[in-house]
Amino acid sequence: MATYPGSKLPDVGTSIFSVMSALATEHGAINLSQGFPDFNCPEPLIELVTKYMHEGYNQYAPMPGVPVLREKISIKTEKMYGYRPDPDTEVTVTTGATEALFAAITAIVKPGDEVVVLEPCYDSYAPAIRLSGGSPVYVPLRVPDFSVDWDLVKKRISSKTRLIIINTPHNPTGAVMTKADMDELARIVDGNDIFVISDEVYEHMVFDGMKHHSALENPILRERSFVISSFGKTYHTTGWKIGYAIAPPALTAELRKMHQFLTFCSVTPLQLAIADFMDNEEHYLSLPDFYQEKRDAFCELLAPSRFEFLPSAGTYFQLLKYDAISQEHDQDFARRLIRKVGVAAVPVSAFYHDKTDHKYLRFCFAKGSETLCAAAEKLVKL
Repeated sequence: MATYPGSKLPDVGTSIFSVMSALATEHGAINLSQGFPDFNCPEPLIELVTKYMHEGYNQYAPMPGVPVLREKISIKTEKMYGYRPDPDTEVTVTTGATEALFAAITAIVKPGDEVVVLEPCYDSYAPAIRLSGGSPVYVPLRVPDFSVDWDLVKKRISSKTRLIIINTPHNPTGAVMTKADMDELARIVDGNDIFVISDEVYEHMVFDGMKHHSALENPILRERSFVISSFGKTYHTTGWKIGYAIAPPALTAELRKMHQFLTFCSVTPLQLAIADFMDNEEHYLSLPDFYQEKRDAFCELLAPSRFEFLPSAGTYFQLLKYDAISQEHDQDFARRLIRKVGVAAVPVSAFYHDKTDHKYLRFCFAKGSETLCAAAEKLVKL
């Protein structure tokens, strides 16, 4: 009998998002944990997918993505950020942003490398770093505004630093990096052999008149960055798993080496439909107002509660601090909230490598009004 070789990730279990969603289903709770809308994507987009399926576009797409979609991404990028990437050598369509992240990390990180990770952070970063033989070097964001302490970042950089990963707008906190943040990051990496992954999947969800600042806007960052985005977030189609990465030609070539052996390509009719729908600029340009209205409504409903919070600056997540209600660890409180109150959220400690607990829960407000009202009514009673 063969000897079990052991796990490459022995301390990694099922994602906290899956765990909380499963508990919500088990207890019949309102699910504000996992980050997906409970409303449908635009009907014309569904019609376009159906059209291309009926027309026979059901076989493999080109490995980097269908040319028309890469061209549309390039055009949109120039309109939004003033830089037009070459669709043939700098744009790659991936099976969701998580695949793009994994491909970028595994393309650039080698055994012995260190990667600076700002936390709390999305839970796919560290496993990909470790599987590549690298070591995550964690830098905590400042509480309560979750801004970046760039002096601390500089202190954590060593001769082994290969990569810095940033995320703006930020999951789970909703914080948004400023132009000054991007300029400071550029100063840190300028003249060094340090690369950047800029996770910008919530690029169209920035509120209160603020602007999303992409790494693509800064020439120093642009020449050394993988910039990753998600059509799933933009078009309310998280289940389609279509994302993309923009990077300089040399970095794109390495990312595609990983991509071709991960998924090879993404679903053909979905790519073609999205390419057509991208001509509807009003959809993504109106997303800040669309989601700010939901954020404002959710926060107003929660105003009488005992939770403390600052309205989210971006993403479709709202943090609520509960220390006036309970001193339980956030994972215990989140589970009790599901069982006893009937609302599911994600404990923010799950986004820290050492389960740091600041008594915050993350709630997704990408939901219909009835859902948000029903959840808030339960939360206000605490």
